[in-house]
Amino acid sequence: MQNLAIRFWSILFISVGLAIIAHKVFQLGIPITPDTSTQTWTIQAQLAFKGNGRNIKATLSVPNITPGFAKIDEHFISGDFGLNANTKGDNKAATWAKRKAKGSQTLYYRTTVTRSSIERKWSTIPKYPEAPTFFEPYLTAVNKIIEDTRSQSADTETFTFELIDQLRNSDENENISLVRGLARTDAQVAELLTKLLAVAHIPTRELWAIKLEDSANNVQPQVFIQAYNGDEWLTFHPRTGAIGIPDDYVVWKIGRGPLFSLQGANDGELRFSITKSYINLLELAQFNTEKSNSLLGKLTLFSLPVNSQITYSLILMVPVGALIVVFMRTLIGIQTFGTFMPILIAIAFRETQLLWGIVLFTAIVFVGLLIRLYLERLRLLLIPRLTAILVIVVMLMLLISFQTSQLGLDRLLSISLFPMVILAMTIERMSITWEENGAQTALIQGLGSLLVACLGYLVMTNKNLEYLMFAFPEFLLVILGICIWMGRYTGYRVSELFRFRDFKSST
Repeated sequence: MQNLAIRFWSILFISVGLAIIAHKVFQLGIPITPDTSTQTWTIQAQLAFKGNGRNIKATLSVPNITPGFAKIDEHFISGDFGLNANTKGDNKAATWAKRKAKGSQTLYYRTTVTRSSIERKWSTIPKYPEAPTFFEPYLTAVNKIIEDTRSQSADTETFTFELIDQLRNSDENENISLVRGLARTDAQVAELLTKLLAVAHIPTRELWAIKLEDSANNVQPQVFIQAYNGDEWLTFHPRTGAIGIPDDYVVWKIGRGPLFSLQGANDGELRFSITKSYINLLELAQFNTEKSNSLLGKLTLFSLPVNSQITYSLILMVPVGALIVVFMRTLIGIQTFGTFMPILIAIAFRETQLLWGIVLFTAIVFVGLLIRLYLERLRLLLIPRLTAILVIVVMLMLLISFQTSQLGLDRLLSISLFPMVILAMTIERMSITWEENGAQTALIQGLGSLLVACLGYLVMTNKNLEYLMFAFPEFLLVILGICIWMGRYTGYRVSELFRFRDFKSST
């Protein structure tokens, strides 16, 4: 029964931890390695016009909902114009205003986008349209086209695709040839399709998008059409009938009409330019977590103050070091002085670095152990004896710091950062073990503690692992599950295989 509970809790903690990590990686885009970059595109819209001395009001459509992409930032360069940006439905528009402007004027809108897996859907639910008015002979041709298309389709998606396909390929059909003469450009074709679909009582609208390129000027927006199937908007290319928005297009505006409008100005011209760059993927992940509705995304350590982040980056590595101790003691069979002492020694090694840390730790513990054995002969009480050892440890640290300062070894000055209490307790614990179990056992546990501390230092100072623990503190649940599983391990340790090798050979 206990084994079943152990398996249940260990599997539960590990599964929950890995599930949260997978959610952050695949849904929020948090990278699993630091210093990973991703592509970004900066799109600039330049609206130029001439003022004629009257009050000017310029309105420019700007991106609002961009499926497949996330807006990292946006800037409105207004000069001495007043600015008002507001959102209406699925669209967003910037309005600049100025009194009695003369001469050439230029306004800019700039946004940076990158690919994102966070889904954002359009909120507009349309009404079913009334059929537009066509005059003969177009009325008869349109009704026949709609009738033929309906008989060769099953739903809104297939109906729209079939209609586009007929307009593109049916050269021998008189009705198609007649109606197709109404449209030449992509914008005219899209407008014609919206009217034909309205005859079939299918809600439609136009969609304008910008194609992303590495570096380009005078980019022309591409028009698409969208048909509503009762649940969602379906996007089609008006010429080819391809379904969906291409991966390299960013939605700029929804609906008919020009992308900008002017009042009190002449000769308006809108130009788009695009540049490609890169951004650190971790910065993007932080942006995604702020914009997402995920509770797990909002509970992130990146939102803490910087000083708290530094503290927790160290604290989160302590359970990793503890896992190393559990593994070395439970499965390998290395003897140490407790569980936390090797971890704290490893933390001290972060300041002195490994080699000098081993030298200084060994020297202080060795000298302190000799003094502790002498104090034992004085038969002091426990608390005064520990205090005396602590004072001696501080004196040794000061002495080493003075000597290394004279020699110019700045690295060894960090010995003062050693945890004095840990050194004192190590000396006390080692001397008690020496008295109770002999010198061999004391030396084995002392060397074991030093070995595990060295392994803990190597693991706890790994930059990739430190990043993983900070970005995904859910790894604590995984560590907890592993510790629970190892807590019921009763098999042979690796050291025992060597210990009983003679018994195995005799059998």
